[in-house]
Amino acid sequence: MKLYLTDGFNFLSKMTWKRAFNAVQVVSSYLYAKATGKAVHWGMPVSISLEPTTSCNLRCPECPSGLRSFTRPTGMLNETLYRHIIDQLHSKLLYLIFYFQGEPYLHKQFLEMVHYASKKGIYTATSTNAHYLDDETARKTVESGLDRLIVSIDGTTQETYAAYRVGGKLDKVLEGTRNVVKWKKALKSKTPHIMFQYLVVRPNEHQLEDVKVLAKELGVDEVVFKTAQIYDYQHGSPLIPTIDYYSRYKNNGNGNYSIKNKLLNHCWKMWHSCVITWDGLVVPCCFDKDAQYRFGDLKEEQFGQVWRGPKYSQFRQTVLRSRAEVEMCRNCTEGTRVWA
Repeated sequence: MKLYLTDGFNFLSKMTWKRAFNAVQVVSSYLYAKATGKAVHWGMPVSISLEPTTSCNLRCPECPSGLRSFTRPTGMLNETLYRHIIDQLHSKLLYLIFYFQGEPYLHKQFLEMVHYASKKGIYTATSTNAHYLDDETARKTVESGLDRLIVSIDGTTQETYAAYRVGGKLDKVLEGTRNVVKWKKALKSKTPHIMFQYLVVRPNEHQLEDVKVLAKELGVDEVVFKTAQIYDYQHGSPLIPTIDYYSRYKNNGNGNYSIKNKLLNHCWKMWHSCVITWDGLVVPCCFDKDAQYRFGDLKEEQFGQVWRGPKYSQFRQTVLRSRAEVEMCRNCTEGTRVWA
């Protein structure tokens, strides 16, 4: 409990009056939009996901990076463009996650970018497969000011882990985790808050308790179980868990599956956050992995123009009218999360 409180207090310490007032504007405009059906927006994003790169060293079966199946180009976030984006947003932005697709640590300037955001008082987080956390990189990670480190670990044995993290080595994940824990203690740092994220799929569902034990042994602060998104779920998949609680999909009893979530005609994400790709494209959320819904290009436009622009406004209005009109939304399982 103490570790959760430490992270919580750290998060709240990032709150300024500008960020607090912006959050009030965002929440109130969202509630007004739900009540009236009018896509008004009075604030700026509270959080954003920023993509350092689409490159990845692994080949996970339900990931466009892993499958090398993108139609959009693969590349690395330009540091000048990155600073330009942060300089526009930092006064009202509370939470910044350095992740969309790809492995962030493949970007050579990744930790310099983290440090830049940290100096501006933004709560920073990233998600990694932890294969590049050697001793020096682990030290630099702690020194960067990163607030939250999410380590993907989908098994407690190599066989189970590699069933989903194809091409990955569990020993590298454990070594990287130990390195960060070591430097966090050596530097007497309260950050980053280290989380094990366990994507529950059928091949690893028998090791849920084992990963909790492993996390405690390593000094990891928190374990989070995450449900898996399956693209072709309608006729089942060998990845869908047999434990119903950890599945985003329900078995209809006739060989077909459907999403558990109801498709409601509103979406909190459209008001409080967005995703920015490595090449500066603004897209609505993490379900738009191939950046099909592009609202603007930050290499050519200011963020405020995009956020309040006609494309974004029309998309929000469509979501309020009928999310079923948006193909991406029809496979949306946002909100189906489980915790340790």
